[in-house]
Amino acid sequence: MSIGVLEPLRRRLSLTFAGQSEGIPAWELALEDGDDAGYFAADSVTWRVHGGMTPIVGGIRALLTQALHPGVLAGVLDHSYYQEDPLARLARTIRWVFTVTFGDTEAARAACEHVRRRHGPVVGRYADGRGAEREYSANDPELLEWVHIAFTDAFLGAYEYVRGPLPAGRADQYVREWAVAGELMGVASPPRSVAALRERLDAYDDGARLAHSPRVDEAVGFLRNLPLDPMLVPGYRTLFAAAVDSMSDRHVSLLGLDKSSLGRGLLPPRPAASLTLAVVGLALGSPGPSEQAARRRLARLGAPPPPPSTAP
Repeated sequence: MSIGVLEPLRRRLSLTFAGQSEGIPAWELALEDGDDAGYFAADSVTWRVHGGMTPIVGGIRALLTQALHPGVLAGVLDHSYYQEDPLARLARTIRWVFTVTFGDTEAARAACEHVRRRHGPVVGRYADGRGAEREYSANDPELLEWVHIAFTDAFLGAYEYVRGPLPAGRADQYVREWAVAGELMGVASPPRSVAALRERLDAYDDGARLAHSPRVDEAVGFLRNLPLDPMLVPGYRTLFAAAVDSMSDRHVSLLGLDKSSLGRGLLPPRPAASLTLAVVGLALGSPGPSEQAARRRLARLGAPPPPPSTAP
């Protein structure tokens, strides 16, 4: 498939993910700056899991999982303009993920501090899974931890769903590495193994902290039918189905979804997602601008070169 044929797709994807159809955002180019290699080495599992295209599926899955906590969901629905600017939160999340992953330590710390400042005014009340009224703040330890473990589980799960299981011990290594991001965001003791991550996820399912509600239906409906450019809609539907298919049956049930009702196309969700991500990777190029900027910084610092990219 020629690059020229994919140019319209590239422009629309760039506008969706970066907010501009031409050029590279200044914040991505700035990842070339800095005086150290960052929190994650070029041969880290974090670079491997966050590189390529699987983070698109991981991002959808993370948003769905995070929405299961009514406190987290209240913060999003009550304090964001997601209906007026539905892709703004996505763009901010992408910027944070790639800055922490590929930036130097100063850039990573600054990105986390910026998010924590934005969280400051996000306060309110919500009804938990048992109907009890509770106060919340986006910087509450419980909410911060849920967002972190949901993210970790989603990005690792999406990678292994699309690409296959990581070699022995590498999934644990990813959870241990990404715990640094949790600490930077204020999570007191993030899990450092897959077993600890699963235990922490299960502990939240206590009847109060995770719950299905009409607000969950609202969030799921919105995520399922994002107001995207028509050219992107078929691919997004494929990736949404894959994100749901990759989740635990318990979380899918809490979302009010049914895996059997998803992915009724020509291919099952997993191979359909692999094909879609391959096309997206061809359109956007690999490695992406953030990783390329980090590679230039590492070369300038004389750090060991990263291994070749294996995207998507």
